[in-house]
Amino acid sequence: MNTSKHTTRSLAADPSDPRWIALRARDAKADGSFFYSVKTTGVYCRPSCASRPARPENIAFHATAVDAERAGFRPCKRCKPDQMPLAEQQQAMVTAACRLIEQAETPPTLAQLAAPGGLSPFHFHRVFKRVTGLTPKQYALAQRQRRVRERLQQSDSVTAAIFDAGYNASSRFYEGAEQMLGMTPTRYRNGGADSEIRFAVGECSLGSILVAQSSHGVCAILLGDDPEALLRDLQDRFPKAELIGADADYEQVVAQVVGFVEAPATGLDLPLDIRGTAFQQRVWQVLREIPPGSTLSYAEVARRIGSPDSTRAVAGACAANLLAVVIPCHRVVRTDGGLSGYRWGVQRKRALLDREAGA
Repeated sequence: MNTSKHTTRSLAADPSDPRWIALRARDAKADGSFFYSVKTTGVYCRPSCASRPARPENIAFHATAVDAERAGFRPCKRCKPDQMPLAEQQQAMVTAACRLIEQAETPPTLAQLAAPGGLSPFHFHRVFKRVTGLTPKQYALAQRQRRVRERLQQSDSVTAAIFDAGYNASSRFYEGAEQMLGMTPTRYRNGGADSEIRFAVGECSLGSILVAQSSHGVCAILLGDDPEALLRDLQDRFPKAELIGADADYEQVVAQVVGFVEAPATGLDLPLDIRGTAFQQRVWQVLREIPPGSTLSYAEVARRIGSPDSTRAVAGACAANLLAVVIPCHRVVRTDGGLSGYRWGVQRKRALLDREAGA
């Protein structure tokens, strides 16, 4: 059996090779970066293959599957190294299921979603949640909520918007309508008309701060350098709401928030109006459980919500947070401890972490 000197290397020659470590650990993260062959069986495998380990002197490395086959080896029937890696297969399967959910008038059943990938409904449910961070049911609900927001802005009838969005009964929608929209459906359809948002702009050690409160609680804590830009941001979110500023009583609320920003360990005893998708709410709950002076990586947050493959989605949820410091997205860092993007600037993120570390 011939082997290429450039693409093949015997493990017996260098047992400290990091690829050998990955192979012994059956590390799925190494899949695609190299392949290994076993001369006694004539097959080649992925690093994560569950087959019984061969002796090092019988193993050789290959840069690609093509290289292994050119060297005379055939693909393992167990790990199927000539096919797309399992993680990519599952990602593609879940993506297809998401498109099916988004396009369906009524949510597909688990069996319908699982069938194209040849999985059982139970197995598909686990894979879907691991990849997206949501169950298929939660994802379908989030899509209906997105559609109803769009329909409410386009339709003259709240009832028509509800049914167009895929709700079978208006009663089911109204059960959680105000929590989802932050106001009644009619007010939302009218761009927040007739709803009141109290706000005030102040100054703190991190720059300008805008605090806004709906009838449900504090709905925004925005930080920045330009007070007018913060107000424009609030106006864009509630274009027809009645924004009430310069309220003497509300200034006390702002003072409480500023005090909390300066000393997060003191806590904030105010009602909150937290609006977001089911996935965002789960991420934000984990963030609120991180104590001052501590940090978690995006990957650790993903694992805590039971979705280890959703690191990017966790970062997106952090970026969507409107309640600075209250939902402490500044306590989420890269795996190496470095500071990545922060809605209100990396310098503010560093200042908050330094302040909490020295508290």
